[in-house]
Amino acid sequence: MEELKLGKYKHYKGKLYEVIGVARHSETLEELVVYKALYESEEFGKNAIWVRPKKMFLDTIDINGKKILRFKFIEK
Repeated sequence: MEELKLGKYKHYKGKLYEVIGVARHSETLEELVVYKALYESEEFGKNAIWVRPKKMFLDTIDINGKKILRFKFIEK
């Protein structure tokens, strides 16, 4: 699978996140991206930590017929 750089990413909806590592699911061994929000949310607080399957994190999505990255690397 594609290598994942640690650093800041922009989600296709515009918010910024920082990838802090890759973990494995304890039962399936699936690779999961561990990342934190670089913003404050009323619902989840400041710098909420998230996980997402690596395959989904690196995937492209279709927006109005155009393929774009779900998360785009922007800087270390």
